[in-house]
Amino acid sequence: MQPLLTGIPLAFFYSCVSRNAKLSPAGEDEWSHSNPNYHHDFAEEPTIIQVTDNQKLPRNAEGEFQIFMEQFGKNYSTREEYVHRLGIFSRNIIRAAEHQALDPTAMHGVTQFSDLSEEEFERMYTGVKGGGGFQSMKGVEGDEVTAPLEVDGLPDSFDWREKGAVTEVKMLGACGSCWAFSTTGAVEGATFVATGKLLNLSEQQLVDCDHMCDKRERRACDDGCGGGLMTNAYNYVTTVGGLEEESSYLYTGKRGECKFKSEKVAVKVSNFTNISIDENQIAANLVLRGPLAIGLNAVFMQTYIGGVSCPLICSKRFINHGVLLVGYGKKGFSILRLGNQPYWIVKNSWGKRWGENGYYRLCRSHGMCGMNTMVSAVAVQL
Repeated sequence: MQPLLTGIPLAFFYSCVSRNAKLSPAGEDEWSHSNPNYHHDFAEEPTIIQVTDNQKLPRNAEGEFQIFMEQFGKNYSTREEYVHRLGIFSRNIIRAAEHQALDPTAMHGVTQFSDLSEEEFERMYTGVKGGGGFQSMKGVEGDEVTAPLEVDGLPDSFDWREKGAVTEVKMLGACGSCWAFSTTGAVEGATFVATGKLLNLSEQQLVDCDHMCDKRERRACDDGCGGGLMTNAYNYVTTVGGLEEESSYLYTGKRGECKFKSEKVAVKVSNFTNISIDENQIAANLVLRGPLAIGLNAVFMQTYIGGVSCPLICSKRFINHGVLLVGYGKKGFSILRLGNQPYWIVKNSWGKRWGENGYYRLCRSHGMCGMNTMVSAVAVQL
């Protein structure tokens, strides 16, 4: 059987997973893989036939879908939900192949998000508001952008992870709180640069308590799992006096009552600044100031497996996801093009099972997917 996806074989994605898995009831109405002795012939179901017989869908989509369910522990409450998710999964297989063609230096395929529509994925796992990029970020504290830095003599490659300035990859869950993770990551890095200590700061404080709005784009307000902006969050942290550590304000993945206590503040923000769209300036600020909060267009990230992503088409104006820029490299090996290219190293907040152990490599010097349009640095009080 030929693999359904390009890039790397499906067997690689599903290593050590049986291809003979059968669906079974994990409760009265739940469909899962919990009982391998139970078998139901879904091919006899008219609704299944309608999905799997569609000539535009991969022929073995249902078999791959069952493997996907086992690999990622997916359960669906009813047969109707199963059929619905199978249809989405089938379309996402086609979409992953399209992404592979448009982004040949990366690898695209089945991920934990392959049973989500594009709209569901964006709502649940992204969350940057006011997606116009740099113009949205300018003017939060005025029109000033950080003064240019010297770029001659920058190292060929640089990685704040190697220096101890980056916490473990976190998981935001089905909550559009990426903006909060981008913010805390930048503050964690700035704290390390200033003190040599790495703190694990609370995203949940921002999700529960931060309601700041952008001064130019009043509809771009921080709204927990409903999205927000990193610069709004910096303003909030400055206003209330700081951030608690994760250990004192645990992440729940949903918005709740604000429980912030000023006496538990672990770090205070003194100021923040926007970085110009020049990628050499972004690199210089990264090296000098620490990891940077950035926004980008995450359209190719739902299917991303690994490699250096350099899509032929990726809108720079539609910014919807907040991440953390932690480094850059000079040569990113491309399996398909057998070449090398410079890249950025991006920390995501979708757990370690996504991408390259939770990280994303994006080609450098092209303003790829708008990654240079919403960049900010932060400084902490000592």
